[in-house]
Amino acid sequence: MHGDHASWFLSSVERGNRHTVLDAGKPGATAWSLGNRATPLVHGATYFAELAACLARTGPGDLVLFTDWQGNGDERLTGAAGSELVAVLGAAIRRGADVRALIWRSHTGLFGYSAEDHLELADQLQELGADVQLDMRVRPAGAHHQKFVVIRHRDDPARDVAFVGGIDLCHGRRDDGTHHGDPQAIDIAAEYGATPPWHDAQVALHGPTVADVETVFRERWEDTSPTTRNPVRRLRDARAGHDSSNRPLPAQAPPPPPAGTHAVQLLRTYPRLGIGWAYDFAPAGERSVARGYTKALDQVQSLVYLEDQFLWGDQMSRVLADALERAPDLHVVAVLPMHPDQEGALNRDPQLLGRQRAIRRLRAVAPDRIAFLALESPAGTPVYVHAKVCVLDDDWATIGSDNFCRRSWTCDSELTVAVRDDADLPAGTGYAARLRATLVAEHLDRSPDVEAGPLDGRALFTTLTEAADALDAWHAGGRRGPRPPGRLRRLPEPVVPRWRRPLAGLLYRFVHDPDGRPWRVRLRGPFW
Repeated sequence: MHGDHASWFLSSVERGNRHTVLDAGKPGATAWSLGNRATPLVHGATYFAELAACLARTGPGDLVLFTDWQGNGDERLTGAAGSELVAVLGAAIRRGADVRALIWRSHTGLFGYSAEDHLELADQLQELGADVQLDMRVRPAGAHHQKFVVIRHRDDPARDVAFVGGIDLCHGRRDDGTHHGDPQAIDIAAEYGATPPWHDAQVALHGPTVADVETVFRERWEDTSPTTRNPVRRLRDARAGHDSSNRPLPAQAPPPPPAGTHAVQLLRTYPRLGIGWAYDFAPAGERSVARGYTKALDQVQSLVYLEDQFLWGDQMSRVLADALERAPDLHVVAVLPMHPDQEGALNRDPQLLGRQRAIRRLRAVAPDRIAFLALESPAGTPVYVHAKVCVLDDDWATIGSDNFCRRSWTCDSELTVAVRDDADLPAGTGYAARLRATLVAEHLDRSPDVEAGPLDGRALFTTLTEAADALDAWHAGGRRGPRPPGRLRRLPEPVVPRWRRPLAGLLYRFVHDPDGRPWRVRLRGPFW
């Protein structure tokens, strides 16, 4: 570890949102909690199995809160019959648990979204006795992108847990390290096959920070602004019971007792909604995700290890470029999807354009210290990287819902967990180091303990890029001879034909990667 928590984490003032109660009760300007245990859950199958087990242990008076970007009631959490999401939640309700859901209403399916699925899930949960809000408090091109679950136990707060990250409770996510994909598959770009391999991550939290995650839910649940301004939708919601008259939440219990030695900070994004419409708890929005990454990147010296769905834009890549310019020994590894998940010029071109802008900016600054890599399964199928993970110097690490793009840092609702160790530990044994080692080991087909020890950013950069080059050479040579170990490939240079760039640029700017900042902030320049 280098530097204290105040050097890496935001203070409550630096969060930039005086209307939230998220940091209330913490000493001074502290905006993080101590005494937590954070456990990374890599892969949807790992997360879903743990979630199912925790939900099975709920009983009378327990509280279950969840929200995500996409949900399917019939998704099997363990793969077995009876482990469907609605079945597991229904069993918890019958045992006496209080289940609440904030479900993003979503945009129409005509544009590739899941509004019909979300209405179905809301109706299913409401019939079981859960209380549901269909939340459309977003900008015209925005989304509720937070993905978390909170479980509070009335009689045993030591068992309280929160799950936060990038994994939605929906089809397509229940994959594991073999990367055969979720049998309940989703339809994405053809390159990923019939059951797309899916790489993702969530973090399980125990300790006082569980109450912080609960507060994030409560602020949205208790917000007095209408969940939608569409009068037809409001009428439909009122008839179905999905309206603003939902039952008040029970009084919030005190934070759970200490459970470990991790310092945890929650970072969020909320947009400024628009004229005459605002969140009570963030009327001008909140951009602590952007602020948190910017502050932490000012501390990094050796390695930025990043797994991200997008990494878009000249503007967004500036924080990484600034770090590379400031620290001459810094290396950056970005693991991204080989291909966008959507096909067609209206979808693929704008996403490739956003990626192209980020890659060109970073390569212009440090071409020999930045690597853009992709993943393929042991069977040779591209793996869709949906994870949102960042590890800096094995010291500060995030798992959350935000991507490195303007949409995630300004426009959509996001929740991300930043973790540091609150103790001096031997090199390579702390939270961030173990997370990075676990991910890298899978990508290299190694045991995680191979990565233990002090971090050498340059050496790890070389190891990863050489593994990608070896696998690329094997493919280029007709796959003759033994397949080299590892799953990493070099990411191809994004290409958008010149004649399609004007339309791609407009779609990128206003549809795929919109800006949710107030105009005065946009004119000032920085994301905050």
